[in-house]
Amino acid sequence: AGKVARTWLFWGRGRGEGSMSRGVGWKAGSLALVRAVASAGKVARTSTPSSLAALPAPPLAIGVSPGGLLERFRKWSGNLPRSRQYSSSGGGREKWGKLEASSVYGTGSSPKSHIGDRVTTRSLARKYRDGGRISVITAYDFSSSRQVDTAGADIVLVGDSAGMVVHGYDTTLPLTLDELLSHCRAVARGARRALCVGDLPFGSYESSAIQCIQTSVRVLKEGVMDAVKIEGGNPKKLEMIEGVVQAGIAVMGHTGLTPQSISVLGGFRSLGKSAREAEAIYDQALRLQDAGCFSVVLECIPSELAAAITRKLDIPTIGIGSGPGTSGQVLVYHDMLGMLSHPHHESVTPSFAKRYASLGQIAHEALSRYCRDVEQGSFPSEEYSPYAMSSNQKEILMRRLRERGHTDIADALSGFE
Repeated sequence: AGKVARTWLFWGRGRGEGSMSRGVGWKAGSLALVRAVASAGKVARTSTPSSLAALPAPPLAIGVSPGGLLERFRKWSGNLPRSRQYSSSGGGREKWGKLEASSVYGTGSSPKSHIGDRVTTRSLARKYRDGGRISVITAYDFSSSRQVDTAGADIVLVGDSAGMVVHGYDTTLPLTLDELLSHCRAVARGARRALCVGDLPFGSYESSAIQCIQTSVRVLKEGVMDAVKIEGGNPKKLEMIEGVVQAGIAVMGHTGLTPQSISVLGGFRSLGKSAREAEAIYDQALRLQDAGCFSVVLECIPSELAAAITRKLDIPTIGIGSGPGTSGQVLVYHDMLGMLSHPHHESVTPSFAKRYASLGQIAHEALSRYCRDVEQGSFPSEEYSPYAMSSNQKEILMRRLRERGHTDIADALSGFE
């Protein structure tokens, strides 16, 4: 339609028909049509494919003067839903009904991001300002993501902890970016409401700020996440985080115990017990806020230090093993549900992880009963064998088997009830 309007404008000016007044008329009519078409473009930008399909078809422009096409366009616009009607008068803005920001822009890469009550970084900030507490749970596949999402968690974190609780590694370090992206995509399909945050795995971003930005872009584009989490707060990491934020990607910071630094730390241990360590973590948290993080994870630090940092910062803190004084809490899905997902899980489940269920024991008992039923021949029973041939079709099959010389099979089939 825009091309049609521009063609009319060029054609009217180039022909030079009749008089200058007619040329001006053609130009004015064409300009009005261009404005109308430009405003109509807002329909596409504020509509989903399904809603556009339900709109009336636009007017045909072939063989119609600009004035006639403009009149047709106005009639067509009048048939649009009220919130999408175009007005060429000064009140046009009022006639385009105001939509919720999330319905226009979405909240991230997810195709489900137009859901009205979806959690965003802005809604999290509002909840934080209002004194609400933020719940975060990890998830690594579609089913766990659906469970976390429907339970009401604010954030679903696709953590590199998947390396330990899903893949069975002793640390988070071996997990690759491609493995994490697979988990991210599955989680994004399951989380219709919660904000989805993906970890940057060890080795996928540390080389440079450019590599960090590129990896973060992949997590949003290929992993369909809404934000990324980056461990650490040293000067190099801060430069990377600033670059990612400036690239338009929301970042959750992480200080205290940073499991990706286990080689330097010499193992998983609580940090911040000495005044020197505590001050360093305190300063890191402040710098992470200054770098543009929308929240900061505080892992395995003393409760009083976590409370002090939370009191100082203007962004939410998410505690894990850091006491009750933070703005919110995060736990690993497998820890809190007692999943027993890999051989060392019982021994490495941290002491701060409250177990809300013992699903691993329930699953073990159920799987053992299944194995016994199969070995004893009691499963599947007739109750779980719903499919059968009609007598007519079974007779035809037996006859054909006998014709092929498979008489014993046909006889066995005839005795099967």
